[in-house]
Amino acid sequence: VSKLLKEKEQKMFLNTVAAQALSGIFVWSALLITCHQIYTHLRSYTVPNEQRYIIRILFIVPVYAFDSWLSLLFISNNQYYVYFDSVRDCYEAFVIYNFLSLSFEYLGGESAIMSEIRGKPIQSSCLYGTCCLVGMSYSIGFLRFCKQATLQFCVVKPIMAAITIILQAFGKYHDGDFNVNGGYLYITIIYNFSVSLALYALFLFFFATSDLLRPYEPVLKFLTIKSVIFLSFWQGMVLAILERCGVIPNALFIDGQEVGAGTVAAGWQNFIICIEMFFAAIALRYAFTCTVYQEKKNEVPENIPPMQSISSGLKETINPGDMVQDAIHNFSPAYQQYTQQSTQDVTHPSANGKVATGSKSSRKSDKIMLITSDDEF
Repeated sequence: VSKLLKEKEQKMFLNTVAAQALSGIFVWSALLITCHQIYTHLRSYTVPNEQRYIIRILFIVPVYAFDSWLSLLFISNNQYYVYFDSVRDCYEAFVIYNFLSLSFEYLGGESAIMSEIRGKPIQSSCLYGTCCLVGMSYSIGFLRFCKQATLQFCVVKPIMAAITIILQAFGKYHDGDFNVNGGYLYITIIYNFSVSLALYALFLFFFATSDLLRPYEPVLKFLTIKSVIFLSFWQGMVLAILERCGVIPNALFIDGQEVGAGTVAAGWQNFIICIEMFFAAIALRYAFTCTVYQEKKNEVPENIPPMQSISSGLKETINPGDMVQDAIHNFSPAYQQYTQQSTQDVTHPSANGKVATGSKSSRKSDKIMLITSDDEF
């Protein structure tokens, strides 16, 4: 038996130096591409209301790539990949929110979108799942649903990640184990429902505003983000099922360490993600180009220290306060018939090279416009 286990270990590609080196090359190449792009945006941080969302989206490559590589390096260490992947799960929910918020910002905010689509009939489309909305028209409730459906994913993901860690600690979670006595089945069902609802909301919003978003090339942005988040999720589930069905061999020992069910499938998932992130970094570089912001910066000479400008931009980017305020606005009954109108619709560089966005408090303040109470969805 010991000899057979050793032979099985020798046939495992995932724990070889070749696998770790190959994945490492792709990971570090992706990191260099994306970090340079983030630096470029911070260097030309001329439209904070848009670029803070873009930078948050771009960070998905370092988070995904480095997390997956670490999981692969520690594949034999008592299923550490579950803890690493939980961080990845939480961040991908954050990216979904920021992508929708960026789309809102491109169009000038809720009130600007409502002025364009309010009252227009919702066209029936099986592709976008609007067949059941025939006879209805776009309203503030429609936008509210799109935001709520994506925000719920931001809540469900971290909760499920925490539950996964707890179940893992008690030996009740194994990838691909659909036993009713384990946690994988129930977590997968909840994940699928939550991720499907978020995807449906994004499709609805894209369907309603595709003409308005066309100048911002939304298709490449939409497909890139969706492929990174949603396809990787279903890709992991398929691999777990393949291991459960015996298509992918289930190793009991890796490097002499006993591992649980699902470890090999998770290892292949992490290896594939390491490769995919290189191509995702290239796609994101074209999808969220910094050219337009660099042109705005070149219009006015810069008189502030570059590092000070970069650090202040990064500080604003990592501050999740806008997400908290948005959640309150979208879920509080007191604001259900109000739209947020950004006070920063037009950004003008000032004479000293800074972006004239007002004080720190004014940047986060929103003007509220009342929508009539008969506007329902």
